[in-house]
Amino acid sequence: MAAAAAALLVSLVFAFLNVGRWLVREDPPEKAQAIAVLSGGMPIRALEAAKLYHDGFAPAIWLTQPEEPRETMEALGVPFEGEDEVNARVLLKEGVPSSAIRILQPTVLNTADELKAIAAAMAPGEAKPVMIVTSKAHTRRVHALWGLLENGHGRIVVRAASADSFNPLHWWGSTGDALDVVREVLGLLNVWAGLPLRPAR
Repeated sequence: MAAAAAALLVSLVFAFLNVGRWLVREDPPEKAQAIAVLSGGMPIRALEAAKLYHDGFAPAIWLTQPEEPRETMEALGVPFEGEDEVNARVLLKEGVPSSAIRILQPTVLNTADELKAIAAAMAPGEAKPVMIVTSKAHTRRVHALWGLLENGHGRIVVRAASADSFNPLHWWGSTGDALDVVREVLGLLNVWAGLPLRPAR
């Protein structure tokens, strides 16, 4: 019993130390039909998409439209551009032409909604994937969600913003990284359970 307890303790310590590295599941970049920027992490995800665009990986950049905090701000009568508009301005500032920027419909509440919008925008029968830009810790959950939701729409290539400060080797060293790990692990459990937990409205 003591040996089993020791083995369990070692396993738990190993999992604790390596969960940050495990969460990062980034694909090599390749030619894509579009680069899709997931919401959050302004402006580093948009900046990464602009870099990939200028490197010739795709002819277009897609932006998702988060409902919040725009709806709450509008209800308060406070002008708010919305994350998609801010990201579009970042892309324009980085030299991406407006003709290459597309804001996807409909508005979204979470990553699952974003991936559904991306899947709906994908060209039918297109062999090239869509390259998705997100944060480092979020990459594995994006893969897991796509596997659950894509339903034959096509492939994705998941890239992390290179300027993301998440440290997978020492994630417990900062509050932000620790919160990212907790959120992503809980999110993955929800995906593996078939998404029983829905976003609050």
